[in-house]
Amino acid sequence: MNPAALFWDIAPYVTIAVLVVGTWWRYRYDKFGWTTRSSQLYESRLLRIGSPLFHFGILVVIIGHVIGLLIPESWTSALGLSEQGYHLQAVALGSIAGIATLGGAAILVYRRRTKGPVFIATTRNDKLMYAVLILAIIAGLATTLIGSGAVGDAYNYRDSVSVWFRSILILQPDGEAMAQAPASYQIHAMYVQQSGHPGRKGGSDVTGRQVQGSQPV
Repeated sequence: MNPAALFWDIAPYVTIAVLVVGTWWRYRYDKFGWTTRSSQLYESRLLRIGSPLFHFGILVVIIGHVIGLLIPESWTSALGLSEQGYHLQAVALGSIAGIATLGGAAILVYRRRTKGPVFIATTRNDKLMYAVLILAIIAGLATTLIGSGAVGDAYNYRDSVSVWFRSILILQPDGEAMAQAPASYQIHAMYVQQSGHPGRKGGSDVTGRQVQGSQPV
């Protein structure tokens, strides 16, 4: 079997296992570590701008991924939506949502870097999480441009990435489908799988809330 196909057969289930076991572990041994308190008292102006921008952007991004990955192309075609029309609206909405998400995250990271009390509450794990999250967003925007044909030839990810994603959900992994996708799509998927985990101890989330028990760096 193709090593890349084998990786995409196994990696999603490893990620799910880490999520489930990590969540159980945190609940069993550190359930009170999930309690958060707002950092709005430290600084509120940038938070009021960056947090809604990030949240509304990421919400649209998630909805777009659900539609693109879970709904087969045959269903949208049956509703009268052509492939060209689907990709046009996906690129338009996806670009706007991705830029909003990236802009919101950039504002929140800038806030943490420049506001003393907020920066003191930021841990090394937080910094790693921010980096992976932003790289995942950038990779997503890159795949949007590549898939639309704005950069290189257009690519219909619903013939490969979507097929792979649905195969994971029905426990019949088709890693070969994902292995055939352009490298940008595979990189984006890997970053998304690594963009967060329940085992992170303490710290702050990207929206400005600080987890109790964190240690400053």
